[in-house]
Amino acid sequence: MPARLPSLTGLRFWAALLVVVYHLARKVGEVPVLGPLGWYGRSGVTFFFVLSGFVLAWTYDGVPTAPGRFARRRFARIWPLHALTTALSLGAGAALGAVLPLAAVLWSLPLLHTWAPGTVFGGNPAAWSLGAEAWFYLLFPFLLRALAGRRRLWTPLAALCAAAGPALWLAGPLLPADPAVRGWLLDYLPLTRTPQFVLGVVAGLAVRHGLLPRVPLAPAAAAVAGWHLLLVPWHTAAPDSVWWGPYSAAQLFPAPLFAVLLTAAAQRDIGPAGGPRLLAGRTAVRLGEWSYAWYLVHEIGIRCWLHAAGRPAPGAVAATAAVWLLLAGVSLLAAGALYHGVERPCERLLRGTPRHGGAPLPRHPVRVVRQRRSPVTRDQPSAEPSRFT
Repeated sequence: MPARLPSLTGLRFWAALLVVVYHLARKVGEVPVLGPLGWYGRSGVTFFFVLSGFVLAWTYDGVPTAPGRFARRRFARIWPLHALTTALSLGAGAALGAVLPLAAVLWSLPLLHTWAPGTVFGGNPAAWSLGAEAWFYLLFPFLLRALAGRRRLWTPLAALCAAAGPALWLAGPLLPADPAVRGWLLDYLPLTRTPQFVLGVVAGLAVRHGLLPRVPLAPAAAAVAGWHLLLVPWHTAAPDSVWWGPYSAAQLFPAPLFAVLLTAAAQRDIGPAGGPRLLAGRTAVRLGEWSYAWYLVHEIGIRCWLHAAGRPAPGAVAATAAVWLLLAGVSLLAAGALYHGVERPCERLLRGTPRHGGAPLPRHPVRVVRQRRSPVTRDQPSAEPSRFT
């Protein structure tokens, strides 16, 4: 087994780009082709949830990890940048004359803000997904312990989690008519998002144990792209205001597609040829490392730009595209600076790891696992979990 899965890090950048395009299209203005395709790019957050479960399972399978120690490691990973970008968001909001309820801000710092509809966007709006991630981190050690050695549970559990998204969407008519409450229940409540994370955990375990057939990467990526293409005519036929529209479906349906894509990418990394350069090359991995910071800062930049310059005139495609490139590029460079200057140093400090050293995990017991054709000796994996949310 390889020590790391670089293609999964590379995929993080593309998922973050999907979210950035989603905000640019809806807040700045549409660009032909990219605008319609990214109109429901909020599905990128669903990808992050599945990815988080997959990589955590890959990393900690067979590792005796106390819940408290695991929580401290995850705190070191995500909280320092969350706190900083929350301060930046509040500072930008104050400069722009926005008023944010103090309670929402206070609930966001301990990552409890997604448990009530009125506080979801407290502090930094983009950080709502961190509230769900915090819940996943609390759940994960117990989930992994429950699944260890019980392979018969994995397939039915994965099927149940895959079906949960469409089932929740079909329950739309039974939910409160208030769009804010209905949107919170379907899109932001951590319990609603839990099946996506659990599906990632089961997929990661199955790949780790060699239980899945080989999945070609190109068809898996094409299936994800096809899903987003399908959303374009669906949006034309059903507006976002109705429950049967694609707004909630965009993020409730594709978790199984993302699990297949992650499986295919991980299997490529495990194989003799390694991952493709588009995902596993040095530049791709570096951009993937920056993607957590990019996710947290890009929306702040969009708000500041709109306050200062406003939206481009309707139909001004060239001007809109230029603003897209400017905001995406500047926020990506800022994310790189935050990664190197804040995120990694704070993580090393809180974990007590050397400046040039990795973040060591508990020693994996060396044991033999039966693969489909031949046994392999499992050594300690050092693939680090996604910083996303």
